[in-house]
Amino acid sequence: MDCLRSVYESDTNYSYEIVLIDNNSRDESVEMISTEYPGVILIANEENTGFARANNQGIEIVSGRYVLLLNSDTVVRKDTLETMVALMDGRPDLGASGCKIILPDGSLDKACKRGFPTPAASFYYAFGFSRLFPDRPRFNGYQLGYLDPDLDYPVDCLVGAFMLLRRETIEQVGGLDENFFMYGEDLDWCFRIKEAGWGIYYYPQTTIIHLKGGSARRRPFKIVYEFHRAMILFHRKHYSKQYNSMINGAVYAGVGVKFAISLLRNALTFPRQVPLPSQSLSTIGQADSRNESNTEVRL
Repeated sequence: MDCLRSVYESDTNYSYEIVLIDNNSRDESVEMISTEYPGVILIANEENTGFARANNQGIEIVSGRYVLLLNSDTVVRKDTLETMVALMDGRPDLGASGCKIILPDGSLDKACKRGFPTPAASFYYAFGFSRLFPDRPRFNGYQLGYLDPDLDYPVDCLVGAFMLLRRETIEQVGGLDENFFMYGEDLDWCFRIKEAGWGIYYYPQTTIIHLKGGSARRRPFKIVYEFHRAMILFHRKHYSKQYNSMINGAVYAGVGVKFAISLLRNALTFPRQVPLPSQSLSTIGQADSRNESNTEVRL
């Protein structure tokens, strides 16, 4: 509800439509949203189809110039939509952009600006070298910790919690790859966007809050499994042909070790009820501004 409220309270000259995909949530949120926000286009799935499929459902029914993927556990600032659309309007070379994302404790959500998870970058990240040497580019190719989060610059990857895309870009590269269930689809999308020649840009002139669940509690096996499965899928799709069998085998073995460690660590933490993500708020909007431009925002 906070996410929807923050979007409707935005100060923007653009009109938009909001599409919310519910992946079979078990609470009363669908009924509450239908009652309190009758203008929202609501699609209630009878099963959890995953992040990629849910977002694709929304993308298929909108017609604006831009699409904004926005998680339902986020809160946007009043200027966020206006600032980001203005950026994209002024940079026709950009296929996608993202803003600075802050966690509830005030720290940076490091996923909002990333490099591609090459075998080397993934190894340094997965086994802690990036934390040991935060200012060394060699060891921080994935999370780009050596770059100032308050400056704007091109990046390889954004995060699906907030990603503004040009309609033309989506038409060229296609939607999210539905082989990814709930992780990795944003990385794969960004890889295809850059491969098609579009720029991807991190722009911290506005921020949003991402109300992620804490990491100190036990997570369902499905979440841990899908996180590591996404690593295998991404490598197999984009990198396996570039490397020999020895390197590929090392990557798959490394993911297996990381998976085992994650399961062990998970088993030793306190349990909690963490449902799989069930909603994708999609402010997919055809937006008309004073100069009759239009935008599409997906939440």
